[in-house]
Amino acid sequence: MLTELLDARPDFTPGRWVPCPPLGDRAAWDALPAFDRWLYGGGEAARSARHIPALPLSLWLGFTTHGNRAHYEHAYFGRRRTLCRLVMAECMGDTGEYLPQIADLVWALCEESAWQLPAHNSYIRDTPQLPLPDTTRPIVDLFAAETGALLAMVHYLLGHALDAYAPGLDARMTREVERRILRPWSASHFWWMGNGEEPMCNWTTWCTQNCLVAVALLHPGSTRRIREAVRQAAYSIDCFLKDYGEDGCCSEGAQYYRHAGLTLYNALELLCALAPGVFDTVWQQPKIRNLAEYIAHMHVAGPYYLNFSDCSPLAGARGVREYLFGKRVGSTPLMALAAADFVADEDPDRIAAADDSEGINLFYMVQTAFAEAEVRAFAAGGITCAPEDVWYPSVGLRVCRAGAFVAGLKAGNNADSHNHNDTGSVTLYKNGQPLLIDVGVETYSKKTFSPQRYEIWTMQSCWHNLPRFVGPEGVYDQQDGAAFAARDVQPLPGGLAMDLAPAYGKVPGLNRYHRTARLTDAGLTLTDETDFPGEVRLTLMSREAPVVEGNAVRFGTLAQARLEGNLLGIETEAIPIHDARLRLAWPDTLYRTVVRFTGRLQMEIG
Repeated sequence: MLTELLDARPDFTPGRWVPCPPLGDRAAWDALPAFDRWLYGGGEAARSARHIPALPLSLWLGFTTHGNRAHYEHAYFGRRRTLCRLVMAECMGDTGEYLPQIADLVWALCEESAWQLPAHNSYIRDTPQLPLPDTTRPIVDLFAAETGALLAMVHYLLGHALDAYAPGLDARMTREVERRILRPWSASHFWWMGNGEEPMCNWTTWCTQNCLVAVALLHPGSTRRIREAVRQAAYSIDCFLKDYGEDGCCSEGAQYYRHAGLTLYNALELLCALAPGVFDTVWQQPKIRNLAEYIAHMHVAGPYYLNFSDCSPLAGARGVREYLFGKRVGSTPLMALAAADFVADEDPDRIAAADDSEGINLFYMVQTAFAEAEVRAFAAGGITCAPEDVWYPSVGLRVCRAGAFVAGLKAGNNADSHNHNDTGSVTLYKNGQPLLIDVGVETYSKKTFSPQRYEIWTMQSCWHNLPRFVGPEGVYDQQDGAAFAARDVQPLPGGLAMDLAPAYGKVPGLNRYHRTARLTDAGLTLTDETDFPGEVRLTLMSREAPVVEGNAVRFGTLAQARLEGNLLGIETEAIPIHDARLRLAWPDTLYRTVVRFTGRLQMEIG
């Protein structure tokens, strides 16, 4: 798509990308509605910056030796988050008060041996991480690119001021971005840059966006550098878009939309600025609009989103980037959702986000600051748009709404990026509250993205709202890979029908497991029929404590499931939740209900 547009105008005259007015434009900065908020945040950040988090070798080795990502990343992201807040406060006040601490943090980042995370320290995709970084061969991973963009923004906003405070610091900062990010991006090939039909993921647009920020701000007058960067970025984004269907569905799930859809948006905006007139028509492409609106369709109510793969049901509040993306493609529903979320958000700048990797992108903060007045004005207009039912054939995802209920019905296969073995799973909400749930994923560790991934309980089908098969030769759950897919998938009015048997591979005696799900104002009717000769154990995961009452299960005061069929028994168990990441979304106990049956089961949940 993009490369084709570029081929029509290969000798375009580069334009300049300006992320915001320069610091000297005090009228623009002093008029920002977040002025006081950022000044207050700067005081808090200044206190944090008195002790810059250390990144000793022992923290790096904590991942290499024990697989622990959190300790190194907490310190790493803490440095960057504090730097962002100090820069924003300095830009608001323009007094030089925070320059010494900003300089200390910039120096600390320049002195780091590597900008990539230990978990990303490899040169070949899906290979084991190297024990230590090779300082002669920088790796451009997600957060090395983020760091490059951060320092490029510091250069744009405060480069002259930092040089007056510490002569040579700005040159050191820009030299490190050139050495660690721009030169490798130009001279090497990292897997996320795209290679023919090789599958891409959110890394592609996320890294590309930040590399574009760096080259645009460090080489604004270089025709050669800009043209080279534009061509590489256009190719990479095309490689990313090829993995999306025309429906725009993100197979990685709602929580990754901000890292996939929104970084695509900013990358496209950068390309349109750097290559004026070349890419403008891309905003009229149906795929781009569908990709933008995906998150509005996945929204349930309040903070909840339909989730699958490595996603939490709390996918985060929407904000300025979603609003601007919606505005670009003419999507009132997305603009309305984003504006409503933004004005209700107590932390629209993502400073106190539980995810360590939030609040580290200075460009996002500037983008938010300068669009905030427009977003608040839009929200004051009271425009609302209720999403409709949607069918995403590219991923096999059906979203249905009726009365008090919202259901997510997933077909597809077990080879999605960030995959869980969850083909055929159902999630259900009533009155905006979780009823049948997808647990999500625990805190990332070395095991999460390793050959042992599916040893983790949250990845397994028996911990989703799916059957397992018990026969004389063993117990059978779903397997991972593209071959393990739903077949005979048929979207229905208010529902979905499919055969789940292929997702389990070769199971003796199993030829079909037909599941039909239909949603009405009365609730969800789930009908499962199979030729498996043995016992089927259907899992139902819930936040509400289940109580078995004959052939029914009551989920707290929220709903009841009435069961009919060849029932063998119903058991429930409490599942303690200790993991910190899971506890962000769930209480300390979740519940699994196991319905044992043969042949056929019909369940009405209302």
